[in-house]
This record gives sequence, structure tokens and C-alpha cells, in this order.
Amino acid sequence: MILDRVKPLDAILATAEKKSLHRSLGAFQLMLFGIGCIIGTGIFVLTAAGAQKAGPGLMLAFVIAGLVCIVAALCYAEIAAMIPVAGSAYTYSYATMGEFLAWTVGWALVLEYAIAASAVSVGWSGYFSGTILNEFLGIQLPQWLAAGPLALGGEPGGFINLPAMIIALLVTWLLMIGTSESAKVNAVLVAIKVTALLLFIGLTLTSAYFDPDKFNPFLPAGVFGGFGTGVGAVGAAATIFFAYVGFDAVSTAAEETKNPQKNVPIGLVGSLLFCTVFYILVAAGAIGTIGGQPIMGPNGVPFPAGSEELALQCAMPQYAGALVCSDEALAHVLREIGFSGIGNVLGVAAFLALPSVILVLLFAQTRIFFVMSRDGLLPEGLSKVHPKWKTPYVVTAITGVIVAFGAAFFPVGQLADIANAGTLYAFLMVAVAVMILRRTDPGRKRAFRTPALWLVGPATIFGCAFLFLNLPFEAMMVLPIWTAVGLLVYFAYGRRRSHLGRGVVEVVDEIGGQAHDFPIDTPESHPDR
Repeated sequence: MILDRVKPLDAILATAEKKSLHRSLGAFQLMLFGIGCIIGTGIFVLTAAGAQKAGPGLMLAFVIAGLVCIVAALCYAEIAAMIPVAGSAYTYSYATMGEFLAWTVGWALVLEYAIAASAVSVGWSGYFSGTILNEFLGIQLPQWLAAGPLALGGEPGGFINLPAMIIALLVTWLLMIGTSESAKVNAVLVAIKVTALLLFIGLTLTSAYFDPDKFNPFLPAGVFGGFGTGVGAVGAAATIFFAYVGFDAVSTAAEETKNPQKNVPIGLVGSLLFCTVFYILVAAGAIGTIGGQPIMGPNGVPFPAGSEELALQCAMPQYAGALVCSDEALAHVLREIGFSGIGNVLGVAAFLALPSVILVLLFAQTRIFFVMSRDGLLPEGLSKVHPKWKTPYVVTAITGVIVAFGAAFFPVGQLADIANAGTLYAFLMVAVAVMILRRTDPGRKRAFRTPALWLVGPATIFGCAFLFLNLPFEAMMVLPIWTAVGLLVYFAYGRRRSHLGRGVVEVVDEIGGQAHDFPIDTPESHPDR
């Protein structure tokens, strides 16, 4: 009976209308939200970590991750337009597979977005310390304030990454002020970021330093390094996959979107296609100019990204100029090939633009929390909307503090791998939800239909499961441990307090258009049975 609670789609839509967030976002803003999250995380932050796992094979890794994302995005586009409410994969699962599995998806999404926001905060810190403080102001931040402890994969002498912690808290404050204001700031930052990357592509691909020989060996760690190893082109694809969660964040904003049936598919597919090209071109420019070979361990396998062993190697003089050791990879590439001034400009662009990535990730995470609280699975006080700002300020503040803590003490490579565990599980469940809805509710209006779902759906499930198994073993284990904690919360609190579990859901009266409560037939609504 644990899978008995499936919430009617009409009830989900009615609940959202009765206690909803303000609809203020259009198709263009949605696409910018997607671009703001996708371009930046993988390029500005994860280029070095990906190269350490795959070497020049990083380009193939982007292709692999992109292919999985394309099929996942097609599934997302159909279901997000059909169910235009906050909650993303959590809400979709609630309407198809029931409350229990929906809880596991929502709990995984909470982990995904929070850890990813921490990872990008760490990436921003590298550009702030290297370009803004060191290059422009001549200030060398004390090592104990610039990186996490070595035992956690930080740097020798590190204790706390203070800039990363501060930027996470600042972005949290911005989100609490208001969604519309956040979108306007994001639009400016996306323009800066895209311009900087176009300049990087032009300079590197036409540079005299560009040498095709630097792509050899192209796959120093092979295509497939083995399940649980996190190396090789597939292992790198599993790591950088979290850079693509921008299209997922677009779907979580559906409830705050004008004309979602039209605008959500545009934002999803458009932002993904636009950004994938940038991933491949920027990676080619970086590797083709200064090389991207990983630092190998004594067993001929690359040292794990974000590990203490790699941090010790990168502290040695012979690796000072290596791409895989840089905290600000793209600015570092331009400085190495004689464009120090433009490299600094790119560093400033990253400094200005990466907060937009943190913003979108925090935006998505707090909306998942919001809708789980609105359903009664978490304390309803978390879904309180500020009377002036019109945002879920309580859960936003709590999330921001947790994200700031993760950014302060953990390296970007480890954070990215952990985030992917939740990401891949959620994406897999979306594909399952789309296929179930095609059978259980075939007559419902669909503004966008996933083409060849018989192929795209299973391809999404297989691709997500395959990449998950190619994460480092430690990162894979985070998901079942986190899920176990979530199940304790669910059975101790959420299952008893759930609105659906108490036998009451909200639907819209088709005549009067008003939301009413009506009892549904669940075991909990008949305690005498």
C-alpha cells in the first residue's frame, strides 16, 4: 500500500492556483535562466576537473553528456508544459507514481541543487581570488581563507573558502528580495558571460599556440574507466552532467511563467541546444592551446579530481601551469598564451556572471522545498511567502546557509560528483513519469509531445543510469545514504501530515472556477477498515 497515493493532476494544478507564486517570467527570461545555469558551471568551473578525468577526451565527454541531456530535455519539455507548476520532477512523479516515490525524487532534487550551488560558489571564489584580488589589486588572500582544508580535498594550508561562503549568502539575499528582480539581474549577467566566451573561442581557436598535437593522446584514461572509478570520457561526462541542470531549473519555474504551455518548451530545448555548442568549442580552445593531459598516479590512472593526492601534486612547481590544476581555468589559458589583459577581462566576466548560476540553482532548490511544504510533506511554515517580496523567504534563507557551509569547506570536483547523484536519479524518474502519463492520461492536452517516446524515454533511463554508475563510488553512495535519511523524515513526519494522505485534495469547480476540498478514497480516510 506504500505506492497507493497518487495525486490527481487536476488537484495539483488547483493547489498551485490557490496558493501560488506570481507569474512574471516569459519565454525569453526562461531561456536566459537556462543559459545562465548551463553556460558557466561546466565551462568556467568544471573544465579543469573534467580534463583531470579524461584529458582531451573532455570534448567527447561533453558530447556524451549532451546526448543524454537532449533525450532528457525532450521528456522534460512535454511534462513541464503539461503540468506548469513548481516542483519539477517531484510534482511529475506525484501525479504518476505516487507520493512515496515523489518524496524520494524531491529529496534527491534538494540535494542536487544545493550541492551544485555550493560547487559553483567554489568556482566563483577561484576567479575572485585569482583575477580580482591578485591580478588587479595585488592582494594575496591568506591560504587559510582561500580554500577548504587539505583533508577534504582543498589545498595545503587551507581552512575555509571565505569568498565562496560570502557569495552564496549574497545570492540568497537577492533571491529573497524577488524573482522578477533576480531575472533582470540574470539577463545582464548572461550577456556578459556569452560575450566573454565568444571572445575566448575566437582567440584560442585562431591562436598560434593552437596545435592539434596537444590532443594526443586524446583518451589517456580511455573511454570507459570502469564503474565507480569516475575516470575516462564517460567518467568525465558523469561529472560535467550537472552543468546541464539549467534546463531542469527552467521547468521548476513553470509556475511563475506566463503562458507556460508555450514558453516552457521554448526555454527548455532552446537553452540546451544553444549552450551545448559553447561547451565543445571552449573545451577545444583550452586544450588545443595549453594542453589538457591529466596528472597520472603511480598506477597509470589519473588522480581523483578534488582529492588530497591531486592537491599535493598541483602544489609542485612543474604543474603550476597545468590546466587541470587551475582554479580559474579559462582566464589561466589566455594568460598562458600571451593574452593576460584579455584573460583578466574574462576573469572579471566570470566573477560577474557565475553568481547567475548560483542564483538559478538556489531558485530551483527553494521552489522544490516550497512545493513539498505546500503538500504537507514538510512543515508548512517553510512555504510562507513574504508579504512584500512575494518569495518563499523562510526556505530560501535556510537553503542559503546550508549552501554557504558546503562552499566554505569542500572542493568543486567532489561537490559536482555528489550533486550528480541526485540529478541523474531525478532525470530518470521524469522519463518514467512521461511514459506512464501517456498511458494513464492520453487525452490531456499536450502543448509539446516528445517525439518517438518509445525510444527517447528508455534512452533517457539507460543514459542516466549508466552515467550514475560511472560516478566515483563515494559519490554514488551519497544518494542511498541521503535517501535513507529522507525516508526517516517521510515516515516520521511527511506521511502522517500529507494533505493527500489525510484524504483531502483541492480541485477546481469547473462551473464556478473555485477551489474546493473534497475527500478521496485512501486507506487513511477510512481508519475503521
